[in-house]
Amino acid sequence: MTQDTLLQGAEEKIGTDSVSDVPLSHNERELSGLLGKTVFIACVLFTAMHLYALNVSPIETWTFRILHVAGGLAVGFAITAAMSLDRSGGEVRVAQREWLALIPAIAAVGYASFCLVFAWFQRDIQGTTPSNWVLAHLSWALVVASAIAMIGSWVGRSSSHSIHWADIVLIIASVLVAGYLVLVLNRWRMTAGMPMANQNDFLVAAVGVALIMELTRRVAGLALIVITAVFLIYAFAGPYLPGLLEHRGYTASRFVTYLYTDNGVLGPTTAVSSTYIILFITFAAFLQASRVGDYFVNFAFAAAGRTRGGPAKVAVFASGLMGMINGTSAGNVVATGSLTIPLMKKVGYHPRSAGGIEAAASTGGQIVPPIMGAGAFIMAEVTGIPYTEIAVAALLPAALYFLSIYFMVDLEARRDGMQGLSRDQLPVFRQLVKQVYLFLPIVILVSTLYMGYSVIRAGTLAMISAAVVSWFTPHWMGPKALLNALSLGARMAIPLIAVCACAGIIVGVISLTGVGARFASMLLGIADASHLLALFFAMCISILLGMGMPTTAAYAVAASVVAPGLQQIGIPPLVAHFFVFYYAVLSAITPPVALAGYAAAAIAGTDPLKTAVTSFKFGLAAFIVPFMFFYNPALLMEGSWFEILRVAITAGVGIYLLAAAVQAWFLNGRVNWIQRVLLLVAALAMIAGGLMTDLIGLGLGALVFLWQAALQRNKHKATI
Repeated sequence: MTQDTLLQGAEEKIGTDSVSDVPLSHNERELSGLLGKTVFIACVLFTAMHLYALNVSPIETWTFRILHVAGGLAVGFAITAAMSLDRSGGEVRVAQREWLALIPAIAAVGYASFCLVFAWFQRDIQGTTPSNWVLAHLSWALVVASAIAMIGSWVGRSSSHSIHWADIVLIIASVLVAGYLVLVLNRWRMTAGMPMANQNDFLVAAVGVALIMELTRRVAGLALIVITAVFLIYAFAGPYLPGLLEHRGYTASRFVTYLYTDNGVLGPTTAVSSTYIILFITFAAFLQASRVGDYFVNFAFAAAGRTRGGPAKVAVFASGLMGMINGTSAGNVVATGSLTIPLMKKVGYHPRSAGGIEAAASTGGQIVPPIMGAGAFIMAEVTGIPYTEIAVAALLPAALYFLSIYFMVDLEARRDGMQGLSRDQLPVFRQLVKQVYLFLPIVILVSTLYMGYSVIRAGTLAMISAAVVSWFTPHWMGPKALLNALSLGARMAIPLIAVCACAGIIVGVISLTGVGARFASMLLGIADASHLLALFFAMCISILLGMGMPTTAAYAVAASVVAPGLQQIGIPPLVAHFFVFYYAVLSAITPPVALAGYAAAAIAGTDPLKTAVTSFKFGLAAFIVPFMFFYNPALLMEGSWFEILRVAITAGVGIYLLAAAVQAWFLNGRVNWIQRVLLLVAALAMIAGGLMTDLIGLGLGALVFLWQAALQRNKHKATI
């Protein structure tokens, strides 16, 4: 039996589409014909440029990041519309009133393009410095064209099969911003963010920031834009604010140009998106194009589908694995949840539980090494801690998180008397085992990392291996499939490129105003009273900053604001960054703004807020584990093997007790509310990791066990 037969059979039995098919978002275009081929080639070239620069011939750092952001903006405006698209198929003509905006916008962007070409001609052909009037005309024409086009994209109707005229202007504007920055790059490095920054620099940088925020709004929604706007307002309002928030203030030209330096947009977040994120998103695209991703899900179904509440356990494994690579919790919910959520409902899970399980599992994928949804790479970039050390440290916390969800779904299935799927509904495990070589890309990725290869080289080898293993399946990746994978990689990377650049704006504000350092001093003052209170405060801020944001942006912002404060109160860098990273990730399932929970609710057909609360319940253990980093660093593999083993075992027992308390089911029977309270106290004691607390936890757990056994024995006698 071939893999193709297996996968098709699984899909026919389960009755769903392939998880490798990436659904279109509400505002994503379906381009075809010459226009579609042009965008396809642009996507292929965009991804190929990165792979070539990362593996063959490096491009100067600032230039590479400028091109990365500009390419992401250009492709992003080409494939996404400003508003939701009407897919009815009718032709959309340019309205008569739109011509009043279209003509001046085209004229302005055309003149700006002429000025840029002439400036390059003066510098490279004539060997002279570009004239001031040329750069001034370029900057003002760029502002006029971008402003008209941005407004036009909001009010004009857009077709799903063509690129709106306003977006074409924004694409050209993105290229012009990059062209200007590269043209004046030597001067830009010295003057941007300084008092000598001129008006031309200010206008071009302002356009660049506006373009980034507009694309981020399109691909990630308003949450990140609102937070970014708050920080931008703070940069100008700071001199008028009291106490902790006050700063001396900056001129508009100095502030805006500072945002477009390696302290802002071109800083650590874009450094990661232009290297690790684009590489591993392309790796994920190769897994999808080769249908290896389908194999992962079907393997999980074959292994766990027949067990009690099988589809939920499949969701735990499959969503965790795919979420590790995906880089966004909500995106992974959409990809795998369309398969797992209906099946969970089929075997008896309440729609809210089905959505909550999928949201919690997909969110957990962001903390699974070795990729951790690209968060591990940002952490390595920000802290300077070796990537392999971060990946190793993440092993136990990730295992505890998924063990917790597994216990939760198993106990719920026990409590409600659920069964798994029947054998004839599932792929044949014996046949799938014969194709276990399809796990080879993941094996190669992990093994090369621990053999000392660079992350870039390991990711590239894993990507190549994904293409190679496809040659042993019906989904053979030839030249056309390889180009499709490169194009898919660019399309999948656009949202993360946009949010990383937008997060860079926030990081730039934090860096320039020094608000992060002032927050650190405030945290230090709280810690004088209680370290636990300081950690709780840091948790709340990390979750608040991460709400509504993808993993990469959420962590980047939290790491800039919260992590320095935790380090100042004496917490080691690794522990501090893992602490804020976990809570930034968990913001995806934290009500009231829980993007992963809301995405799952849409598939499950249930109330979004209630589903978000349910996902919070299933991920409850993860909200406790970060506190253990501080009280017991052995959880992050810091300590002797005996200490690590002991904390792993006791925390695992504590996780089970926590699940039992939440689900009101312990071992083989229901528990009353008093027993649930005892189990909760026992769980917290076991998870704390101290010897005395472990003994207390074991004692309370044993007490509930004996109590439950006595009740069942009495009940049995009463029935005789």
